[in-house]
Amino acid sequence: MASLNKVILIGHLTADPELRQTATGLSVCSFSIGVTRRFQRAGEQNSDFINIVAWRQTAEFISKYFKKGSAICICGSLQTRNYVANDNTKRYITEVVADEASFVERKTDGAPRSDDYQAPAYATGMEEAPKFEEVSGDDDLPF
Repeated sequence: MASLNKVILIGHLTADPELRQTATGLSVCSFSIGVTRRFQRAGEQNSDFINIVAWRQTAEFISKYFKKGSAICICGSLQTRNYVANDNTKRYITEVVADEASFVERKTDGAPRSDDYQAPAYATGMEEAPKFEEVSGDDDLPF
């Protein structure tokens, strides 16, 4: 049976993102965002606060361009894990592992510019732009 684990969230950071390095030198960024619930009761607006973790270039991007209160769009997957606490109780953690992060609002005068960030170039095997063949007219199309 096929499965799918895809999460897309738009919200505001509840605090400045925390960038750390693992013992092997990988960048990891942890933060949470507040997401307003879609449905609300009369005049009452509820939010959910969701923990996010990002790795490598995504972590560095988030820590550089986002701060408390910034609107952000996160695409990733939901992940759960557990551990045994000091009092020997089993604890569970559910968080979103961010694969992508992007801006939601226009930049302001004092904010860092999004064009300062250069996404890493990954080798695609194509050294030049693909060549496309010009198609003449739509007369031969069956629809």
